[in-house]
Amino acid sequence: MTEQLTQWFAGLFSDSVSHEIIIFLTSLFPILECRGGMILAKIFEINFFKAFAICYIGNMIPMPFIILFIKQIFKFMKKHNILVGFIEKLEGKTAKNADKVLKYKQWGLLAFIAIPLPGTGGWTGSLFAALLGIDFKKALPIVALGVFIADLIMSVVTYGAGAIFNF
Repeated sequence: MTEQLTQWFAGLFSDSVSHEIIIFLTSLFPILECRGGMILAKIFEINFFKAFAICYIGNMIPMPFIILFIKQIFKFMKKHNILVGFIEKLEGKTAKNADKVLKYKQWGLLAFIAIPLPGTGGWTGSLFAALLGIDFKKALPIVALGVFIADLIMSVVTYGAGAIFNF
């Protein structure tokens, strides 16, 4: 699914924007994140190190804002009856999985973000951190490391270990 979404997303901009901007925007986007960015970078034949940096930075830009402001945004949206069902579903899912994440504290959140599976990643991890009340100063480094590890994993999957380490 990620690959189809990535290609659709790239098609929106392919004629008017550079490949680097496309992978940057893809990495910013929830669900796709660095997974989609690295796939596109490989398709566009962008150098691994350049692609890695672009995807990591793109994926990280929204994270501090999510951690700091999502609770206030959700409160505002509920007050104005905007996507209330969706917000309550996210909050319910967070509450349901809180024990799993909090049981292992920072390690649980790190693993949740770092393992690139559907429904995991920086966006969801930042949302979890905010809704679970994890302090910003603790949450952001965990999210940053998790996104870094996820980007590394996707790099190896997408580019292959040989291409990365010049085998």
